[in-house]
Formats: sequence, structure tokens, C-alpha cells
Amino acid sequence: MSGSVFEVLVSAGAPVSAGQEVIVLESMKMEIPVECPEAGTVAEVLVSPEETVEEGQTLLRVKS
Repeated sequence: MSGSVFEVLVSAGAPVSAGQEVIVLESMKMEIPVECPEAGTVAEVLVSPEETVEEGQTLLRVKS
């Protein structure tokens, strides 16, 4: 299922916790929070608001 990036909640260099919401997607008029799977530091954010994304697409990279 495709959707669009509604909001990016973190930026490169930010510390993140496992389970922390990092991006909010919008699909079929619903907002879907995306949680970070592991703790670390955001190395790179690969998407921006209003960008269309596909299922399985990498949205950001985290360094452990």
C-alpha cells in the first residue's frame, strides 16, 4: 500500500528509542505512526513531508 509522508518527527543526529514514533504517514485519509525498531541515533532521513512512499521503502537510517 502506498501513502504519503504527513510529518517527520526526527532529524539527522537525533537520539531515538526503540518504539519511538519517528514519522507519520497518511494513507486512505488515516494517519499511521511509524515507530523506530531500535534505539540509536538517526543517521539519515530519506523522506520529506508530502512525499509519496511505497510499502517496504526505507524511510530513515539509524546507527546503533
